Order: sequence, then C-alpha cells, then structure tokens
Amino acid sequence: MSIDLSGLVAVVTGAGSGLGRAEALALAAAGASVVVNDVAATDILDELPAGRAALVRGDVSDAAVARELVDTAEQRFGGLDVVVNNAGVVRDRMLFSMSDEEWDAVVRVHLRGHFLLCRNAGAYWRDKSKATGGPVYGRLINTTSEAWFLGAVAQPNYAAAKAGIVALTVAAARGLSRYGVRANAICPRARTAMTEPVYGPPPTDGPDPLGVEHVAPLVAYLASPAADRINGQVLFVHGGMVAVLSPPTVAARFDADGPVWTADDLAKTLGDHFADATPDDVFTGREISLLERKG
Repeated sequence: MSIDLSGLVAVVTGAGSGLGRAEALALAAAGASVVVNDVAATDILDELPAGRAALVRGDVSDAAVARELVDTAEQRFGGLDVVVNNAGVVRDRMLFSMSDEEWDAVVRVHLRGHFLLCRNAGAYWRDKSKATGGPVYGRLINTTSEAWFLGAVAQPNYAAAKAGIVALTVAAARGLSRYGVRANAICPRARTAMTEPVYGPPPTDGPDPLGVEHVAPLVAYLASPAADRINGQVLFVHGGMVAVLSPPTVAARFDADGPVWTADDLAKTLGDHFADATPDDVFTGREISLLERKG
C-alpha cells in the first residue's frame, strides 16, 4: 500500500535538523504541504517542494509561536490536518546537581511545547467539527523517549517531561477522538545532534541502525488515513523495528483483612512481597530498552 498524504497540511516542530527534518521530508514526499519550525536558522525549505512549504521560526514553548504555526497552516495552505511535535532540548544533570533553570528549560520546551500545539490544533479541529457537523481529519504525533520508562538517572528533567507527554497524548486521544482526531506518541531511538553524546558517532561501515530514516516512515504512516484505527498508543521504533508498548499492569494486589490497612499489616504483607528486592528493582521498563530487530 502506498501512503498518500496529498492535500493534507502538516506542522512539524524542531524540523531544522535530525528527526524533525527527516519527518518533514517524509511527509512532503508523501504529498503533504508542510509548515516547519525551528528555533535556529535552517535551510530545510531548500529541500522541500516549492509552494508546499513554509517556515515559522521560534521557540515552541512560546504561545505566540504555537498560534503562528496553526495560523500559517490555515492561511498558507487552507487548513491543518497533521501535527508532529518533535522539538526538544536537553540539560543533563544528576538530580542533586540540577538547577531550577535546567529543570524549567527542558520541561518548558518538551512538555509545554507539546501542550500548546496540541491544545491549539485540538481547538481548531473541534471548531471545524462543530461547524461541519461531523468528524474531521486530525492527527497528533507526539515524541516521547525511553528515558521516561527507564528513569534516566542523569536526565530527571527530560524523563519527567517525556512521561508527561505520554499522559498528554493519551488524554488528547480520549478527548479528541469524538471529533475524528487520532493522537499517538512515538518513542524513537535515533542518533541526532541531541542524542549523539549518548549514542556516539554513527558506524563508518554499513547502515546506521539508529538513523533517523528508520523513524520517518512511521510518522508518515501515522499521519495517513491508513492509521485511522490507531489511537492513544505509544510506539517504540528504531533500526527497522516497531514495538507497540502496553500500559502499566498490576504486578501484585493485596487486600486488608479488616476495613482499613494498619501500618503493621502493610509492613508484613508488602515486606514479604519485597523481601528479595534490591534498591535497583524499581518501577521501570528495562526489558523494552533491550528490544532489537530480529535477524
């Protein structure tokens, strides 16, 4: 099946380089008109089809920039159908050494940046649905990270923001589906300028399993009508592999003998359950991080 996005209009944040750039190019190659955003100077418009691309410079955590992105899509191309929230920054530091500014900067760009554009696009689609009297076409594709389920020790700000994005995505999926909108989050493992300090340089021989080209096709698919049945999901992707993540499950349940628990009863019951646990046995998804492509 060929993914055809002809006639659709997409916004991609953080599109000046790395993942965002690859995603914008993939959407345009499939036929979409694209409003790209980045805080830095970029030449991406030179790589996008003439007449089907526009650039909005600025910080996605700025409410005025979020408004301009939606307005530009509507004014230049006649509407908005797809939002890809990708922009982000890192300020890595151990929890006990992190400054207020380092916490605020990462949460602001990632979580507030996602919120502003999700809210504005959601309001646009809701109003359009009410005006037409039926469902509309809307796709939200948000970007989380395995840092949130691993509890990345040197990235408490980044991990918290990315966990928040998952919750925001599920809430958006539930709240906007009645209008025809589908909201999903991708959890990409990709080598970019932001992640290269973690992953190191690309291999000198053969394809890069962490190349951004492994992620962009998933974004194009999720943006398409073919993905209409996918909503409120988190998809882990890298190196030719996509895994659909499950929500949290109940590992164990204990019920009080009486109407309420006592601290002593909890000490015995939970104490027995965690008798062989170590300080490293925490609420985490380490097994997900071990997923690799078969073969």
